[in-house]
Amino acid sequence: MQATITTFTDADSWSRALYAFLAEKERRSGSRRTVVGYSRMLHHFFGAVGTSPDRVTTQDVFGWAYSTGLSGKTPSSVTIGARLACLSSFYKFLIRMGIVQHNPCDAIERPKISVSPPKGLAGDDIKRLLDVIPETPVGLRDRAIVLTLTLTGRRRQEALNMTVGDLSHEDGRTWYRYRGKGGKTGKRELPQPAYAAIVAALAAFGHDIATLRPDAPLWPATGRTGALTSGTFYANLQRYLRSAGLPAAGVHIFRHSAAKLRRDAGESIEDVSRFLDHSSLAVTTTYLRRLEGQEDKSWAKVAEAIGLPA
Repeated sequence: MQATITTFTDADSWSRALYAFLAEKERRSGSRRTVVGYSRMLHHFFGAVGTSPDRVTTQDVFGWAYSTGLSGKTPSSVTIGARLACLSSFYKFLIRMGIVQHNPCDAIERPKISVSPPKGLAGDDIKRLLDVIPETPVGLRDRAIVLTLTLTGRRRQEALNMTVGDLSHEDGRTWYRYRGKGGKTGKRELPQPAYAAIVAALAAFGHDIATLRPDAPLWPATGRTGALTSGTFYANLQRYLRSAGLPAAGVHIFRHSAAKLRRDAGESIEDVSRFLDHSSLAVTTTYLRRLEGQEDKSWAKVAEAIGLPA
């Protein structure tokens, strides 16, 4: 985490304040990517204005927020909003710490952000994607990943980091443990089609899931020991999407798809929010207690929507 700001007056003090802010942000958000993005924006801003935080004016903030970036393009409303949110968050931290008295972002009106069309693949799109994945060991593994992501709604790393020991069997069902954003952990039902696909994929690689070590990866790599990398799966996914005649997309498209399919299957927005762990920290804590070990009553409808037997 880079925290050196040479343009500040009393640079050491301001650098320590910035480091403390970024450390708090990482602890609260659990996202390293967010912290890196905030660090870059703050260094860019203070490098551009060339003054210490206590001397920054509203005009300084406005000029930077609406200025062209390294690409030379006019910033979008999303970019402007992100810049203002980042800088305002830093000043709120400084005010809480008693370091400055006011937030120069408060007087700036946030731009209106146009709502993007809903993302996510429909059931027929998932069917087309699954149809083009080959019946090879690699294809069976990637198919199992697609099904797991679509039926569980987990984030990319939450799914790709799972090991054999994260799975368990109770009451005739399969369950999985996951480590989510912000260090949260949970236990959910693993839909039967996903589990069957995982077993078939491991068998194609010559592994019996019943005899694998608990720390063995669910998604074996080819040609070497160890787990499949996120980059390799992403590259494979792009080929599958092209073959299926679908637009290029990142792995996160399956999380959007999971939400869309569950909503289409009749789940309420609140149910989908809980399913995805989307809520405030206090509410999420309550929901995690409610969902710990909870049966998944909607996966069968989603499986039907993408052409799988329930």
